[in-house]
Amino acid sequence: MAMQSSTLDPVKLGLFVSRLESVCEEMGAVLQRAAFSPNIKDRLDFSCAIFDARGDLCAQAAHIPVHLGSMAYAMADIVSACEWRAGDMVVVNDPFLGGTHLPDVTVIAPYFDRRGTLLAFVVNRAHHADIGGSTPGSMPLSKTLAEEGVVIPPTVLVRGGNLDKGLLDAWFGDGQHGDFIAQISANRSGLHRLAEVLEALPVPFSAAVTQLQDYAESIARRRLAELPKGSYQFTDYMDDDGFGNSELPIAVSIELGDDNVAVDFDGSALQVAGNINCPLSVAAAAVYYVFRCLMPSEVPVCAGLFRPISITAPKGCLLNAERPAAVAAGNVETSMRITDAVLGALAQAAPELIPAASQGSMNNVAMGGRGAGAHWDYYETIAGGMGAHSAGRGLSGVQSHMTNTLNTPVESLEMHYPLRVRRYALRTHSGGEGQFVGGEGVIREFEFLSPTQFTLLTERRSLSPWGLAGGGNAQLGRNLFNGQTLAGKISMSAAAGDVLTIETPGGGGWGK
Repeated sequence: MAMQSSTLDPVKLGLFVSRLESVCEEMGAVLQRAAFSPNIKDRLDFSCAIFDARGDLCAQAAHIPVHLGSMAYAMADIVSACEWRAGDMVVVNDPFLGGTHLPDVTVIAPYFDRRGTLLAFVVNRAHHADIGGSTPGSMPLSKTLAEEGVVIPPTVLVRGGNLDKGLLDAWFGDGQHGDFIAQISANRSGLHRLAEVLEALPVPFSAAVTQLQDYAESIARRRLAELPKGSYQFTDYMDDDGFGNSELPIAVSIELGDDNVAVDFDGSALQVAGNINCPLSVAAAAVYYVFRCLMPSEVPVCAGLFRPISITAPKGCLLNAERPAAVAAGNVETSMRITDAVLGALAQAAPELIPAASQGSMNNVAMGGRGAGAHWDYYETIAGGMGAHSAGRGLSGVQSHMTNTLNTPVESLEMHYPLRVRRYALRTHSGGEGQFVGGEGVIREFEFLSPTQFTLLTERRSLSPWGLAGGGNAQLGRNLFNGQTLAGKISMSAAAGDVLTIETPGGGGWGK
């Protein structure tokens, strides 16, 4: 009698990868359709993934890089810190325990086989516009983590299949908590679909995952071996932290070896008073994203892909901040500059592969009202220009790099909130000049229809996105309130009839 093989042939391995990814995609579809907030159902500010029993990434949907990369980096620590039982789900948002910033709430569900063996986890992370922050939209101009909202350590939210609604009420007040229910529903869908995949698998799941990780690692090492060996350095700068600290360096040194890479952020600024600090998991997400972009498109996105990459940053620096540092903008703004710095270093090794700097900001707008009968919270990131590259011009009016969300459709925004969008257009001539022109930013103009408090957390308002190979820098972004220029990071009140205009940066040009 022939022995059953413990490995998958190439075709079956490819099918296994595709099926895992399809589980993640279906989880995302369930989350989007079940969610209540425009932030999740319209902007798609969420991510879904599958991890093995050790917390190693097995598969993900093509969602948000900063969510997925940080989960890939930190999930093993969360897994090892909890006791897992069938029917339970754990919720967490603590940035210093594997999160990003407090609005990004992660819900984790373990998968046990019929014999009661823990095999895997299905996970989703979604951005909640109201997480109890000190200002509407829960993206305040903060100095400590406590100002940014409710901090949730790994906590059992669903026990034995039953939701502990009392926990949500204690954290966020008595309510329906529809977006949390949507996250739980997405995980239940993921568990059901994962069971179908694994029950049809002709080899043990652990063997299939080992083969998957080794396969991804081998592709990554071959690709890294093609890059010119050597040491490459680059320093880029954050505009400011909103509290008087400006031109803060993010320094990176990249050592490309035979088939591996070491990324070191020594020389970067120390953590600051403002909220542009980030945990190391966010810095890792940016590094992982850049190197994923250099890989063949067919490579599975799993833990094996990142094994050849080592990342270090001094404790207490901007990229490896320590509690209780404020981090709300680290996830959204500093992650973008880390990407720029890593790309800037790699451009010295492989200039034909690397684009000029993109807009370098997610242009965060958080707002809301706290009047009688008018409690509302809204948050969005606004698109800009992508950098040009050796093969052509940059894209205009798109989310780039560490964000992969959509805009909020004007119709949805005006239906849900006391706002009117007076203008939404490409910002002409904002891309850098060159042989290939950088992409254009956008202009988005809001009119407030009732008293509103708003917060802006934006970058590239004083330091332009750079060009490459002789290409020109892009135009800076601008924030205007009733026609008057605002700081890049500010929180203030508006009356009915006031107008806020966000002009986002373009992308850098490429070539003379």
